[in-house]
Formats: sequence, C-alpha cells, structure tokens
Amino acid sequence: MGLPDHHLTEGEQRIRSFRPHWRQLVVPFLALVVIVVASGAAMFYIPAFEYAGYARIAVAVISVGLLTVWAFVPYLRWKNTSYLITSHRLSIGTGVLSKSHEDIPIAKVNTVSAEQTLVERILGSGTLHVESAGEQGRIELRDIPHLQAVRAELFRAIDEAEEPDEDDDAGEAGGPEPKGDLDGTGRRRR
Repeated sequence: MGLPDHHLTEGEQRIRSFRPHWRQLVVPFLALVVIVVASGAAMFYIPAFEYAGYARIAVAVISVGLLTVWAFVPYLRWKNTSYLITSHRLSIGTGVLSKSHEDIPIAKVNTVSAEQTLVERILGSGTLHVESAGEQGRIELRDIPHLQAVRAELFRAIDEAEEPDEDDDAGEAGGPEPKGDLDGTGRRRR
C-alpha cells in the first residue's frame, strides 16, 4: 500500500501506511444491496408480455449502471487512496485510472491537528489537518483510521526530523561557544 519500498530514498524508513477508514464503504455497500434487491424484485414482477425480455434487459442495464456509479467506483476510489508516513515525508496517493502522488516533507510540516465527531470517536476515525510551509498550505485528510495513533506517529516523525545530528555539531570547530565568552553585542571577547 502506498509507495513500494524501492521508491523510498536512502535512509528513509516506512512508519505507517494506511487507507481511509472502512466506513467510507458503508454507503456503497448499502447501495449494492438495495440495487440488487430492487432489480431482482423488478425482474421477478415483470409481467409476461411480448417485450418482457427487453424489459428485463433494460432493468439489468440500469442496475449495472447504478452499481457502477454508486458501489463500484466508490470502492475503487477507497481501494486506490493510500497514505504513507515515512521518516522523511507524508505521501498521499490517489487515483483509479490515473495516479496522483502528493508528498509533503516532514521537515516542512508546521502543525497537525485532529477533528472527530461523536460517531468518528466511537469508530476511531477522524479528520487530520496538516499545515505545511510548502505550496500545499493546509491539507485535510478525511476518514483517517486510528486517528490518534496516526497523529502521534506523525508528531514523532516531525520531532525526529527536527533533532540535529550529533555528528553535525561535533564537526564544527569546537561546537557551540560558551555564552560567557561573548560581550553584549554577541561578539567574542578578546
């Protein structure tokens, strides 16, 4: 799900990959049941007359069209939407026939907030708002499963991205200067 491992950069680690919450499939499933039952009943109750065969074909064609629009397409959208949190980025993949990937570098994420209704709290899902310093600005990710765990992992990735490497500080000339050696202007005393 999400990006394959060979698309990750060197040193990048997969933290979590997931899809939108399964509750997005409730309405398409109910549509599937209602359309199948209604089309079955319509075919059964079509009276015997000269064009009964054509009427059954018409019911079948309409049923397939409705199933495609209200059940199959929403399922494909859900199946082909993926979110990936790595040590370097938040990646959002969407698209059924044409794919689209949006990557937000973890270092550019400014704020992460969550929003849940009562039903979403019961189901453990919710909306995640990610604000970045890049072009995207604020992104709203709806129906995120295990919202609080995802939010915590995203915060952990942001914190790890902000931590300076100890090797970088040691490589500079003697590291940071003690504050007692500076005069009032920030220059080194002589």
